[in-house]
Amino acid sequence: MNIKKSIVLRVRVAFLVICFFACAIVYKICVIQITDGEKWKAISKERRIYYRPVFATRGNIYSDNESIMATSLPFYRVAFDPTIADAQAFNAGIDSLSMLLSRFYGDKSEDYYRRKIKNARHAGRQYIRLNSRQINYQDKKMMAKWPVFRGGKNKGGVIFEKVEKRFKPFGMLAERTIGFINEDKNGAGLEYSFNNNLAGTDGEALFERIAGGSKPIYDGTEVKPQHGYDIKTTIDINLQDVAENALYKALEKTDADYGTVIMMEVKTGEIKAMANLGKTKGGYIEDYNYAVGAQGRTEPGSTFKLASMMALFEYAPEVNLTDTIDTGDGRYRIKDTYMTDAKINGYGKITVQQVFEKSSNIGVAKLMETHFGSNQQAYVDYLDKFGLGNTLGFQLDGEARPFIKHPQDRTWYGTTLTSMAIGYETKFSPLQILALYNAVANNGTKIQPIIVKEIRKADKVVQSFKTRVLVEKVCSDATLKKVRGMLEGVVENGTARNIKSADYTVAGKTGTARKVKEGKYVREYSTSFAGYFPADNPKYSCIVIIDSPKGVNVYGSDVAAPVFKELADKAYARDLEMHKSLRERVTPNKESLPLVKAGSLDDLSTICNRLGISNHPKTTDEEWVKVQPGRRSLDFVPNPVLDGKVPDVVGLTLRDALFILGNQNLKVNVQGVGKHVQKQSLEAGSTISKIKQITIVLS
Repeated sequence: MNIKKSIVLRVRVAFLVICFFACAIVYKICVIQITDGEKWKAISKERRIYYRPVFATRGNIYSDNESIMATSLPFYRVAFDPTIADAQAFNAGIDSLSMLLSRFYGDKSEDYYRRKIKNARHAGRQYIRLNSRQINYQDKKMMAKWPVFRGGKNKGGVIFEKVEKRFKPFGMLAERTIGFINEDKNGAGLEYSFNNNLAGTDGEALFERIAGGSKPIYDGTEVKPQHGYDIKTTIDINLQDVAENALYKALEKTDADYGTVIMMEVKTGEIKAMANLGKTKGGYIEDYNYAVGAQGRTEPGSTFKLASMMALFEYAPEVNLTDTIDTGDGRYRIKDTYMTDAKINGYGKITVQQVFEKSSNIGVAKLMETHFGSNQQAYVDYLDKFGLGNTLGFQLDGEARPFIKHPQDRTWYGTTLTSMAIGYETKFSPLQILALYNAVANNGTKIQPIIVKEIRKADKVVQSFKTRVLVEKVCSDATLKKVRGMLEGVVENGTARNIKSADYTVAGKTGTARKVKEGKYVREYSTSFAGYFPADNPKYSCIVIIDSPKGVNVYGSDVAAPVFKELADKAYARDLEMHKSLRERVTPNKESLPLVKAGSLDDLSTICNRLGISNHPKTTDEEWVKVQPGRRSLDFVPNPVLDGKVPDVVGLTLRDALFILGNQNLKVNVQGVGKHVQKQSLEAGSTISKIKQITIVLS
């Protein structure tokens, strides 16, 4: 066989092999398209069509007056099916639509959007996302009127994909109390603790995978989501704002590490304010709930002396507030350690009442040794009786467990009793300490604090939370009378004299506890003030903690108590029920009548009647009067204002004088400083001249 025939043979064999494979491919295509066509179409459809969850709208969180504290707002991403619109509508509107998109988003040119949409239409793509930026509902309404888009989803092809975002109308206010929940279902605060109620139940809908994404298919099989329930809290927005501002100022002033404030209604246990601020590089923010959580569980210091004195009076009711204790020179040896008082050289011999008012560590320690020295278990039993050994079952997750030592513990030492009595070697969260003070204010009934009062679906209440009693009676009425008197004495005469108010009475206790670092007590402090007001008829209880303040004055009275005072003043000012009537608050001295010279008859009569001052109007026709003081009453005589005549304004306040002279078209020149008119340049009753100018002198 020559070379030519060999080459031809090889070519023919190769050709036949290629033809064979080509025929095999054609055959396989025919099998796939014709024989197995339905099978592969079904598989393709199954993989292209899928169910996707439709997320439920999360419920709202409300304050006590129905103000929204957290809500879900709808935002949208704009997608587009450019194949939907007919040619006439598309060609007529594409230029205007591209221009509007470019101007609205401001990121790409008009030509970019035109080419993007046209290329997708020519390629038959049924889904493109025009921009990843989310728009609000008002923007959505505006876009729905744009060219092409105005045809809607079915005729224009516009797709508004709904995305819900959590929004807090009051910004950072009560941020940690409101809390959060992330995609992994982890979180904090109300959002996390009540997630099962707020989240609702997701639905599902059918979606089709297409080039560039997916689009929903509404075929009637979709399951509608069940939207979440709303929760109504007990938080008072105004008091919350005051609490956070007062706390922030105190922390910033003292460069403290963190602080917390809790305010609660005495009778109901409703939390009206809960502020938590921690120090960061950028300032103070709500990054942890120190009021409830483990990081806020500390040795309470002297605020715990309330529990110790309650235990003392229960165990030894014969102890009176007037009994005396010798606290010595301010230094007292207990086993192998020394206990000291804040005052250099000590307080000497003082009463039980003064021990508490002055917060004498030595006085409390001696009382504990005398009465519980031989029965230390009894002291711990009383703490358990007060409910201090148990958590409160608070509605927010993450409540810290209280820590109380027992004589059976290996760490119980010879100084443990006296150390616990003044607030060391025990640990409580601020809310747990406040619950005890609230019990004293509530006539001995310890109740569970609550922060959520209702779970609702629209206007229908699904679940409500009522006051739950934890301890029916923490102590006897006799003990209550004693400790309430001591708490009032702290503010009247003791360590918290600086927050004494002329308008209402306060009962409370300061605290200053040394911090532990690396197993040793250091000269850093956790300062506090806990109490309630008005002391004679308690409405609110409150605790303030300022941790690790810097500076010279780092005691509870200097740092924490003023925050309490600012919040209490605000609460008192806006709560008319707490106000005593003027008649009850002011007892006039009938032998010394107030200095009043002239004024409006209505105003003067009203004031005198409110203050219980006898007054006798000599006329009821004149608006303005002069005052003639008698021995025990005030007589009001007419001071007429006549047209064209200079009025008599001597004795009137500047405001009243300006009002009268202005109505007479007189130009007034004011001299001097004071509240009342002493002299006037024009004689009263004279005719007003053309100059129409008068000078009045104040005194």
